[in-house]
Formats: sequence, C-alpha cells, structure tokens
Amino acid sequence: RNFARIKGVMAKTDKLDAQVIALFSAQIQPEVRPISSKNIRAFRELLARKRQLNEMRTQELNRLQKASRIVARSHVAALKLIDKEIAWINSKLTAAMRDIEEWQQTYTLLSTVPGIGDGVAFTLLGELPELGNLSSREVAALCGLAPFNKDSGSMKGKRRIKGGRAPIRTVLYMAMLSAIQHNPVMRSFYLRLIAQGKHKKVAITACMRKMMTILNAMIRDQRPWQMA
Repeated sequence: RNFARIKGVMAKTDKLDAQVIALFSAQIQPEVRPISSKNIRAFRELLARKRQLNEMRTQELNRLQKASRIVARSHVAALKLIDKEIAWINSKLTAAMRDIEEWQQTYTLLSTVPGIGDGVAFTLLGELPELGNLSSREVAALCGLAPFNKDSGSMKGKRRIKGGRAPIRTVLYMAMLSAIQHNPVMRSFYLRLIAQGKHKKVAITACMRKMMTILNAMIRDQRPWQMA
C-alpha cells in the first residue's frame, strides 16, 4: 500500500492491486524466495508462540511485583501455567527442527558455539534463513545491528541501531550476556572495548555484531566454531 500511495494510487480494487503489484515487481525487482515447507512454517509458528508466552511471562512477573498478597497467588498460578506452556513449546520446537532435514548441518554448526543455546539457534534457523549467504553488512542490517547515522548539516547525531528482525536481536542480546562471561573470544573482545572507554551496552552491541559476522562465515564455510 505504501508503494501504491507513492504512485498516487489511493483507491483499492482487485484490478488496481494487480496493476500496482506488477509495477512494484518491475521497478523494485524484489528478491524471489521459495515458499517455505509445511514443517518450516510450523516451526516458525511455534517460535512466534514462544515469543508471545515470554512476553506474557514478563508481564505477569511485573504485575506480581506490585500485587497484594491476595492477588499474588493468581499471578503465581499464571506463571506456572506459562512456564508449562513454554516447556511444551520447547519440546515441540526440538521435534520440529529434527524433521527439517536441510537445517541439520546448520544446527550442528551453531551448537558448537559457546554461549549459543537452542534458543538462539532455533531463532536464527527460523528467522534468518539467509545466514551463510550474506555479507557482514547485510547480516548486521537484517539483525538490526547496523549503526545508522542521524546527521544534518554540521550536526552529528548519535549512531543508533534500529530496524531489522527484532526477534533475532532480542535473543542475541540475552545470549551475549552469557557469552561475554563464558566464551573466551567474545569476552576478550568485550573487555577490550570496555578498556577503550566504550559504554557497556555499546560494547555488547558490538559483540552481537561480531558474533553474527562469525556465525555467517561459519555457515558459509561449513566449519565449526574456532577459539582462535
């Protein structure tokens, strides 16, 4: 619809839609992607449901902190139910992943990385099928880790990350909090940035970007994680 508005097409009919789609294809030439298999669609649906449950869990935890004693029991009961559903989703994700033959090698390679558990591996498999076929800039942009300028004239604005696929950025951030403690490569890189005076969040974002660059190269070259 945004493309149609840019072209001045404000009305909406089947005939106009067909013309706009044809014009969009001719001018923009979007990348043609194959239709995902039934198993992959089911896997992505499970991932989406897990994100919803995690959001619900966070909301309930926040409410529990402010709840009176009489209401707290309800929040605790809700949290137990949500945790049970998340565990069920995790088991279904594991089973679904095993049914997708083309993902097995990628999953095996991702599993060699210290600090990258099933949560990150499953999210990358479901949300970033292009992994291994991207440049460093492309993978950073798709994950929402590429810094964008905000300049005007002589004014230099702060560089911020934005856009991209938020689910990847979310799980990668949580994983990086563990990786900078337990993954020697990422810990060394993080401490070096901190020593240079970088803010902790800036350093973590840089680690996330470095991790995705390494993972992309691993999948491209079909090699496991290397400490050196």
